[in-house]
Amino acid sequence: MDPLQAALGALSGVLVGFTLGLAGGGGSILAVPLMVYLVGVPNPHVAIGTSAAAVSVNALAGLASHARSRTVKWRCAGVFAAAGILGALAGAHAGKAVGGQRLLLCFAVLMVVVGVLMLRGRNGAGDPDVTCTRGNIGRIAGTGLMTGVLSGFFGIGGGFLIVPGLMAATGMPILNAVGTSLVAVAVFGLGTAASYAASGLVDWPLAGLFVAGGVAGSLIGTRAARGLAASRGMLARVFAGIIFAVACYMIWRGLAVLL
Repeated sequence: MDPLQAALGALSGVLVGFTLGLAGGGGSILAVPLMVYLVGVPNPHVAIGTSAAAVSVNALAGLASHARSRTVKWRCAGVFAAAGILGALAGAHAGKAVGGQRLLLCFAVLMVVVGVLMLRGRNGAGDPDVTCTRGNIGRIAGTGLMTGVLSGFFGIGGGFLIVPGLMAATGMPILNAVGTSLVAVAVFGLGTAASYAASGLVDWPLAGLFVAGGVAGSLIGTRAARGLAASRGMLARVFAGIIFAVACYMIWRGLAVLL
C-alpha cells in the first residue's frame, strides 16, 4: 500500500466515523464506494469485507459515547442484534456468491432506497421511556432479521435502515434510535467481517487505517449529534443528496462494465 492510498484510507475512515457518530449511519453506506473508487481497492468483495470490519469498530467507538449519555435502549438493542446477526451471516454467504460488478450495481440501488429512508419519518418526537415488551418484541426481531440480511449481503452497518426500523417498531425518539442502532451496526459488521475473513476477503492493514480515522471521526460526530439535534432534518437532506450522487455514479459505472 503506497502512502497516498494509506492517507486516503484514513481520510475515508474519518468520514465514515463522523457520520456514524452524528446520525447512526450514512457513513457505512459510503464505506464500500469510498474503498473502491477513492482508495482504489480493485476487488469489490475485499472492499465489502474490509469495510464491514472497520465500520463495526467505528460503531463501537460511537456506542461508548452514546452509552455514557444513556441514550441506548439495551433490551431493544439486544433483541434486534440477536435476530439480525443470523440474517447478517446468511446475507454475507449469499453476497460472496454474486459477481463483484453486479454486487456493486445492487449496492447502488440499495443506496437510493437508503437515501429515501433518510428523508422520511425521522423527525417524530417519540417516547423516551419505551422498552422491549411482549407487544413489540416480534416487530423488533423481524426488523432486525431483515436488516441483518441486507447488512451482511452488502457489507454495511445498516444504520440508516436500523434507525427508522427501531423507531417504527418501538416508537422511541431518534436520539435513542441512533444510540441503540450502533449496537446492531457493530454486531452485524463483526458477523459479516468474520464471514469474509474466513474467505480471505479482508485487507487488514487498510481496515486498521480505516478504523484509526473512524474512531476520531465518530467521537467528533457523536459530540456534534448532541449539539445539532435541532438540525437533524437538514443534515439528513445533505447526507441523502451525497448518497444519491454516489449511487448514480456507481450505477453509471456498473452499467458501463456490464453492458
